[in-house]
Amino acid sequence: MKERLTELYNKEQAAIRGNSSPLINRLRQHAFTRFLEKGFPGTDLESWRFTDLTPLLETDFEINLRNRFSNIDTEKLFTCDVYDLDTFSITILNGWFVHKFAPLSKLSNGTIIGSLAKAMEVYPELLDQYIGRAANTDNYEMAALNTAFLQDGLFIYVPEGVKVEKPIQLINIVDSPNPVFLQPRHVLIAGRGSGITLVHCDHSLTHNVSFTNTVMEVFAEEDSSVEHYKIQNKGRNSALLTTTFVKQERNSSVKSNIITLNGGFTRNTIDVSLTDRGCVSDHYGLYLVDSNQHVDNQINIDHASAGSKSNQLYKGILDDQAKAVFSGKVLVRRHSQQTEAHQNNKNILLTDDAKVNTQPHLEIYADDVKCSHGATVGQLDPEAMFYMRSRGLCERSARQLMMIAFASEVVKKITIEALRKRIHNMVEKRLKGELSICDQCVLHCNSKEPTTFNIDLSKL
Repeated sequence: MKERLTELYNKEQAAIRGNSSPLINRLRQHAFTRFLEKGFPGTDLESWRFTDLTPLLETDFEINLRNRFSNIDTEKLFTCDVYDLDTFSITILNGWFVHKFAPLSKLSNGTIIGSLAKAMEVYPELLDQYIGRAANTDNYEMAALNTAFLQDGLFIYVPEGVKVEKPIQLINIVDSPNPVFLQPRHVLIAGRGSGITLVHCDHSLTHNVSFTNTVMEVFAEEDSSVEHYKIQNKGRNSALLTTTFVKQERNSSVKSNIITLNGGFTRNTIDVSLTDRGCVSDHYGLYLVDSNQHVDNQINIDHASAGSKSNQLYKGILDDQAKAVFSGKVLVRRHSQQTEAHQNNKNILLTDDAKVNTQPHLEIYADDVKCSHGATVGQLDPEAMFYMRSRGLCERSARQLMMIAFASEVVKKITIEALRKRIHNMVEKRLKGELSICDQCVLHCNSKEPTTFNIDLSKL
């Protein structure tokens, strides 16, 4: 795979570079050099010790470096079924921004939303100020690979003092008859005193093999507020790697919440730099995995200035032979006094074959701090189970109620009411085993197109 990507990079420079600025082209070359030096991450690295990419890279993937899509009616691709969720909807199809009218939209308040490829062409000076400034391609191999092949994705710019009232919804869809290797790149810039909410949904419309390596850079400038929700509901043959770099300035607030409902292989990495006083960074996650699914969450928070706060809460429920990994690291530098940082990971194993590796750790060099970390791995509380059964509940209902209560602590952190209700409903279905059935159903209830069945009458 590395040899093939190297050949493509050298052969397809015209397609990769497009109309990019010289600075972005230098970023690509530097990142590609780093990838050549390090290659794909292996289990010899501490952060990848429990997650092996090797089997996923043995597929002969199709890699498309040219946008094959023109104007598309995105509503025919996917219809969001979250009732009463009013959003500005954006669609990424197989790694490329698709649209019905225009690749870039500029709202009346000055907010720019649209294709990153088009933004690099129309706003090169703006992109040069930000892109690549948060992403650490020296220490993150998959981010280096993504940067080397940086082409398209979502671009959002919120001007100073603007509060975007309507949430932005990014719908990332994989729909290909062949195995595909995708590398979308997203950039979100929240100007001074601005506010924005982004809902990021990952879906598969087919059950074919896919590998998605996504990188997102979030710039939260002074006094800004960013809420970022990720809903991951992928097919069992999918591999999804997301790496999010967050750079926060004075008195900024960033909240992320990742809900992993389905997916064959999922790895979420969040790297946060709190650069000035008054920063608040809250990160929540919920993963529900069964069968042979694998989910890995890596959270790294760097308190690079005094007087900042961070909080992590990740919870997981594992069934069958599922595996989960959690690694949370908080770094408090020597001059970062009056830091407050808390980290917690809680897991429930429903079978003896399910497995979780959890590694919460603090690295503290200051003495005026309030920091805590913890991790739990266990089964459902037998005393609570006995109490509910003594009140007339069957074992199955009691187990489901306990799991729903366990998961709700994270779901309640969603501030968008319509989305919170829908996710609560999806979590209930997932824990009852119903959601996966819907994913595999041929009826495609969300589709507005009629469903056809090819029946061979000679076999009747």
